[in-house]
Amino acid sequence: MLSSKENELLTRVGSGTEMGALMRRYWIPATFSHLIPKPDCPPVRVRLLGENLVAFRDSDGMPGLLDERCPHRTASLFFGRNEECGLRCVYHGWKFDIEGNCVDVPSEPPGSGLQRKVRVTAYPCVEHGGIVWCYMGPPDQKPPEPNFEWARLPKSHRLMSRQTMDCNWLQGIEGGFDSSHLAFLHGGVVEGDITRRPSIYEIVPTKYGFVAGSGRERDDDLTFWSANVMIMPFQKSIASVPVGVHLWVPIDDESTMQYVIDFRHDRPLTKNDIARETSWNGIHSENIPGTDRPIRNKDNDYLIDRELQASGKSWTGIKGLGTQDNGIQETMGPVVDRTIERLGLSDTAIISLRKLYLRTLKDLDAGKTLPGLDPSTYQVRGSRYTAPKGLPFIESVDCQISLEADLYAG
Repeated sequence: MLSSKENELLTRVGSGTEMGALMRRYWIPATFSHLIPKPDCPPVRVRLLGENLVAFRDSDGMPGLLDERCPHRTASLFFGRNEECGLRCVYHGWKFDIEGNCVDVPSEPPGSGLQRKVRVTAYPCVEHGGIVWCYMGPPDQKPPEPNFEWARLPKSHRLMSRQTMDCNWLQGIEGGFDSSHLAFLHGGVVEGDITRRPSIYEIVPTKYGFVAGSGRERDDDLTFWSANVMIMPFQKSIASVPVGVHLWVPIDDESTMQYVIDFRHDRPLTKNDIARETSWNGIHSENIPGTDRPIRNKDNDYLIDRELQASGKSWTGIKGLGTQDNGIQETMGPVVDRTIERLGLSDTAIISLRKLYLRTLKDLDAGKTLPGLDPSTYQVRGSRYTAPKGLPFIESVDCQISLEADLYAG
């Protein structure tokens, strides 16, 4: 369990919090590129780490992310006019470029020097893999741009979606690294060796986070291993085929944007691949049209089917892998009270996750190098494989988890 102080430390991400300061040292997803599809298109609202922002694409096609409040009278720039390389507030016409510079104050008299003194908070943005990433930390600490394998692949090789979660970000990523729930929560959906209950749990620390191994002993002389990769600050590469990637991006303390990505590094996804992952039983949720909110949500009890649950064909009676995960994580409450937990051996990865965050917060305070800032350190993907019984996880995982050099050369 965590102490009340530690729980507060890890879950609060707003401006001025320690975890918020840590999150701001990394490039984090702000929005999908296709939501600002062309130069001078309408801006979109973004909420990250408790801050209300607007994303837009200027006349040169460059993405920008600004504080939603115009610094003049705090009117919302979401309603702004996107024109001639800037976002213009409709209240008095003040205009700002993607760097936050005030480039026009038409409501002021000619010759006014006010324009030179005004700025709006702006965060640097880059595009990588169909996502607009932003950096919200100290300018002199900005890390190299993100360079994930899944994001370098052609669009035909990956499938992406996102959904809001009505709970704290830590509940989401902890659920992602809870390997023993597969045989229970997802009963009736997952198949094969992965349905066996793990009996071995191992952690291999890395420069980007860690690799979590869960071993399921088979009836032959082999152990079936799932090697799931934790990449700071909130990304998981899942041991699945296609390979899955989840990112639990904090919207604020009590809500999360979960990005869900499936990819094949060796070929385009087929229609069958996409149909399987987007079906009613897949990991990608079906959202209310025009929103990121899942159709199956806590307001309608995730459309639980009690007859299906009683039939034995589904452990939960809730349809969809992703919906099952979200349903359990959201109904724990907006922010879990971890002081009342009782953890066991099967929670090894969750305990390691918390220790990693607490240790990294100390490193941040001490001015040490943080894990996962160097893109060259996370050229890895999750993996499932078999190895001889008794072979230590650390000896079997190295050749399975690492990418071939030519996949990320250059």
